[in-house]
Amino acid sequence: MGTGSKSSHQSYAVSPTAVAEAPTAPLDITGALATGEGSDFTGAAAGGAGGPELELPEPSVESAPPADLPTDDEPLADLEALLGAEPDSETEPELGAPVAPPEEDLQEVSVESEAAAADGELQGGDEPSTDDAVLLEAEDIEEVPEEEEETDPPLTPVPAAPPVGEPTGTPILVGGDDFINSEATLVAYDSPDGPREVLLTHISEEAEEKLLDALSIPGTHMEEVQVEEQVKERLDLDKEKKLAELTKTAVSSVQHKLKTGSEMSEASIAKHQAAVDAVSAVLNDPSISDDEKAMAQHYMDQLDVVKDKIDNGGAVMPWMDAYEVTTTKMVTKQIPVPDGDPEPGTLAATVRKASRIKANLDPATGQTSWDGVARASANGTEYEIDMGDGWKAVYRPYKDNDPKHTEYSLRGQLEVHAPAGAGHGKDLVERLEQLHLMNKPMTAAEGEWTYLANNIRAQGLEGSAGMKAAMDTAQGLQDLQVQEIVHQRMESLMGLDSDALQTAMKRIHLEASHKVLPMKVEVVRDAVAKASGFSSGAELAASPGYEPAPATGGKWLTWSRFDVTGKKAEIQGAFKGRSLTHNLNGGDLASLLGVGVLASTEKRAVMGIGGGLGMSEQADKMTGGANSVFLRVKKTPSSPGGGRLIWDDPSVLMQRSDYYAYNGDHYGAINPANGHYSAAAITRDPKKIATFSGSSNEIMFRNGIDLLGAEAPSRIVCHTAAERSSILASLTARGITHLGGKPVEDVLCT
Repeated sequence: MGTGSKSSHQSYAVSPTAVAEAPTAPLDITGALATGEGSDFTGAAAGGAGGPELELPEPSVESAPPADLPTDDEPLADLEALLGAEPDSETEPELGAPVAPPEEDLQEVSVESEAAAADGELQGGDEPSTDDAVLLEAEDIEEVPEEEEETDPPLTPVPAAPPVGEPTGTPILVGGDDFINSEATLVAYDSPDGPREVLLTHISEEAEEKLLDALSIPGTHMEEVQVEEQVKERLDLDKEKKLAELTKTAVSSVQHKLKTGSEMSEASIAKHQAAVDAVSAVLNDPSISDDEKAMAQHYMDQLDVVKDKIDNGGAVMPWMDAYEVTTTKMVTKQIPVPDGDPEPGTLAATVRKASRIKANLDPATGQTSWDGVARASANGTEYEIDMGDGWKAVYRPYKDNDPKHTEYSLRGQLEVHAPAGAGHGKDLVERLEQLHLMNKPMTAAEGEWTYLANNIRAQGLEGSAGMKAAMDTAQGLQDLQVQEIVHQRMESLMGLDSDALQTAMKRIHLEASHKVLPMKVEVVRDAVAKASGFSSGAELAASPGYEPAPATGGKWLTWSRFDVTGKKAEIQGAFKGRSLTHNLNGGDLASLLGVGVLASTEKRAVMGIGGGLGMSEQADKMTGGANSVFLRVKKTPSSPGGGRLIWDDPSVLMQRSDYYAYNGDHYGAINPANGHYSAAAITRDPKKIATFSGSSNEIMFRNGIDLLGAEAPSRIVCHTAAERSSILASLTARGITHLGGKPVEDVLCT
């Protein structure tokens, strides 16, 4: 029971009009777990969940048409197609989106706007004219300085070499909307040939088209061939005289009267006569061929039936077909290319049965290892991608994995593999560009966008007033940024051939997504604020519960929701007398605490823990629940049985934004094609979850839960006093003295 997740964030943009103030520098979230964590690792508990991701609306900003990639061979024509309109065209923007000025005006704008700004200060800050404001906005686009990115450091710096053998790996955040929750993990498996460094992530369904465009997949690329084929077509004389059209017009007009029982109109009679005249003229021409005579007679026979219906009425007529003859001719067809060299600028991919990394966790050392080869079979399809120079990737596509018959939790999973050896951490992220995916660490501004997107989904704000308009505006701003970059680089782009130009444009789109962030955040923050009862985005950002930086959780990253963090007392009141619990179902509690995380089925697989620990692991893979861990809402137990984790203050976990729940056993279903899924029953409302009374209710948290840090349970119930003593000694030896702010002696009980 768990969850795989489908996301649908639109690619985002930042306003090219003004540079928003960067959010407060994030807390250091890259530290390791409690001192000593990592010894005596053997297993983890069952469960796993995620949830459907935010579905963002399609953009409709008329002033900034998408810069479609070119297909012509002429670079100049390609660039004109990319820009969509002449640079100096005046288009009325929707939703207040600014219009970029022509490139040749930019230098003048810079000088004039500086002078205007100085003059404005001297005169007390008069408002600029509308035209000046537009030009000033364009100037801001040009002057987005590279240094600005350096002043907004990554939320999660990318290590050059992830720690070898660490089961949970190193969590990082990648900018943009290409990845679910923008999260990825760098894992360095121990192996005889040296560390095997792998990037593991889960791309959003909306980003798949970009990735597939980077690949040459056998049977999916087409080539044009000339073949001889028998075809049916109308005669040239018929097309010239429009006999079929005239006859069909007469038939349709009379047919309408027959269906409605209306009297024949003069218009219907006139249409019939016009067709008769045209057909008769052809029939009376002695120079026509036999085929042409047969064609004309075909239409006259139809018109005779129409005449009878005009005079006598009756039932509707049979459908009239145009007269066609069969001929043999050469036609151009597109056929799949079964094998061969990849298309220029693409990566060769092989289609094969889906699989997972088959790692191994050593219970004595707590180290995870993998030889770079062994894989466990899965129910689905995946692509093995050759990235060159010993690099490769494995991707499990949405489109080739039918949610009815394949494992839903693996759809969208991506692995990027470096050659054997250490030190590839930064390259693993940068190599994402080869797959046309965002490849820069997430900044604080980007983190706020992901935080907002998660809150929109978690709080159900997608349909709120103004939300679609805000998303449309944000997308339009990104389109403008793309056009501006193209204008700035026009000269160099014009020197490229078609393939190189397409590659350059993909990079420009990635660059625009990265640059155009601050104003997009402002636009969406304002919309979220108004949808959730705040007067402005500024008021929302200043509220106590607004926490746009993620928190670490079991070496994974979690985002909070401000409707819980800002109203903690209300959530605690709603759960009064109730707790969240997890039963190990006979699992080894000491092994679980050795790993330190309650991990989902999918996470356990790549950690090397193996299967058989969950209640319904295979079913959860089909429902999508395998990407989450499962808890239940129960009355706070006074004498619980052993092998249980209990959170007596559910607000500790309810502040996360990635959970969803059912008041019954639905196997954590988020797969709409699975019979266990119920759109009416699924909820993300913490106050509704607090009222659950079903004995098999379930709350799913994506990836897992940190058991040794801030998310630690308030009670860990051991089976025996001896088990408690053994676990307490292990934790003490590892330097772990407190769990969730409480002494471990108070947390461990029997």
